Amino acid sequence: YLSFEQVYGMVDGDSASVAETVALLSAISNIPVKQNIAVTGSVNQSGRVQPVGGVSEKIEGFYRLCKMKGLNKEQGVIVPESNFDNIVLPDEISDSVEKGEFHIWAVETVDEAIELLTDIKAGKKDSEGKYEKESFNEAVVNGLEWLYNIVKEKKKDKKKDKKR
Repeated sequence: YLSFEQVYGMVDGDSASVAETVALLSAISNIPVKQNIAVTGSVNQSGRVQPVGGVSEKIEGFYRLCKMKGLNKEQGVIVPESNFDNIVLPDEISDSVEKGEFHIWAVETVDEAIELLTDIKAGKKDSEGKYEKESFNEAVVNGLEWLYNIVKEKKKDKKKDKKR
């Protein structure tokens, strides 16, 4: 069980939990995520992305940063699908989105965010409970097994040391 605290000093809420989840899974799987896409949204235990506050302001802030650095038609923001209809943006940003200079992607699941951030299929479980070959989720499982084996070996070594 993994829990994300919702109080971070001056900022309250769990609007970074999708990004935190993807970052952890990226580290475990050893698959990097794109650094030109911002992410906002909370996530529940089923991997469903939930709404958060201030989405329009977050989009505008990231857009301004990207514009300052130079728009390259690959930057954008991943937002909860449930927030999408309530987004209100200045004309400049709306025009940039319409022209394909900047993107706003609405997602319902962490798997959708993963696919946007890695260009790798997240992967579904088959009837045996295994993820599709060469999928992101298969890489996560492989990473967890690797970590488990390291811990298992360390425990064996500690038992050997105690017997000496």
